Amino acid sequence: MQAVLDTMIDNKQRDSRLMWALCVASVVVYINLYLMQGMLPLIAEHFVVSGSKATLILSVTSFSLAFSLLLYAVLSDRIGRHTPIIVSLWLLALSNLLLIWAPDFNGLVLVRLLQGGLLAAVPAIAMAYFKEQLSASTILKAAGIYIMANSIGGIIGRLLGGVMSQYLSWQESMWLLFLVTLAGVALVNYLLPSVANAQAMSQNKTAPSLSKRARLIQDYYGFSHHLTDAQMRLVYAIGGLTFMMMVNQFSFIQLHLMASPYEWSRFQATLIFLCYSSGTIASYFTAKWLAKFGQHKLYQWSWCLMLTGSLLTLFDTSFSICLGFLMTACGFFLTHSCCNSFVAMRANRDRAKATSLYLCFYYLGAAMGGPYLMMFWHEAQWRGVVMGSLTLLALIALAITRLHYHQTHVKQALVDID
Repeated sequence: MQAVLDTMIDNKQRDSRLMWALCVASVVVYINLYLMQGMLPLIAEHFVVSGSKATLILSVTSFSLAFSLLLYAVLSDRIGRHTPIIVSLWLLALSNLLLIWAPDFNGLVLVRLLQGGLLAAVPAIAMAYFKEQLSASTILKAAGIYIMANSIGGIIGRLLGGVMSQYLSWQESMWLLFLVTLAGVALVNYLLPSVANAQAMSQNKTAPSLSKRARLIQDYYGFSHHLTDAQMRLVYAIGGLTFMMMVNQFSFIQLHLMASPYEWSRFQATLIFLCYSSGTIASYFTAKWLAKFGQHKLYQWSWCLMLTGSLLTLFDTSFSICLGFLMTACGFFLTHSCCNSFVAMRANRDRAKATSLYLCFYYLGAAMGGPYLMMFWHEAQWRGVVMGSLTLLALIALAITRLHYHQTHVKQALVDID
């Protein structure tokens, strides 16, 4: 009996360490991903480019991150979850040294393309890691806390970028980023249970007996299995379109707030990212709300929040803009948490591939959203950005409606069969 209790305690501690390790890793990743969004004014000044061109830094990083997710999904299925996460994080820390001596804007773009590939490991693997190592009753809670960590990392990164942009030079900023990343990676290295690596690898123990051709075929069918699932495709579209709108709205609102009549300072403009806090709170409660109200209701409410929030900013006061972004962030993170949980629970095989496909669409949305909304920005400034966002919201509403139709249609078909 005592042995059973000891095993239960050990498993609980291992689960807790896994959850905290991946949450810390998530914070490190999102600090590195979004720090540049808070530094757009400094980037524009240091590398002598326009503010709107500086926003492309986020797009190029998201672009390389998106496609790297698919590679990590294949890699982690073959060698386990632990090693790709640890190696990529250490390389990420070292790559920040390259930013210190970036010679020009093109050099910065190249380093950020490289970093996008390194940043992909944690988001590509984390949810599959949870699905394999945690009990079904714990997964939704872990997913909610993990998304909350994403939000916290995004907030810290953007605010830290704002402080750096206001008070530090480019070189000083990048040295600080290197030290923060190094400390975070060391903590993840300590927390992440190495035993989980053996458990994850044991699930792929037949892989070495397959030929390279057979493995490629297996990988192809792993991805195609999820892409041929209509519900999965719709969830991928919802996540991608939502992120396409929301993350790039935060880039262009900084330019709007720094212009007349607001004329906020660099640091003051980044304070708009505190509106992410509403999303952080929403992520924590998503599991409870999903169980109580169901997925479709949450999708509807989150869409209404994003629509109302975007329209509120058109009143063009500091209060209406802040309130609007609080609502938009809350709606976005509700949607993202619902999508993440749906993919993790629906994928009964090739879980890392399912998650990475979702995140590939998600970050491709971020990469495409910058150039897309920039066209509206050049035509009509912030009002143009809102008009471009409303088009995206119409597409999101269509995808949500189609998803609900598919879910109710399948249920009704099963009832008819019975």
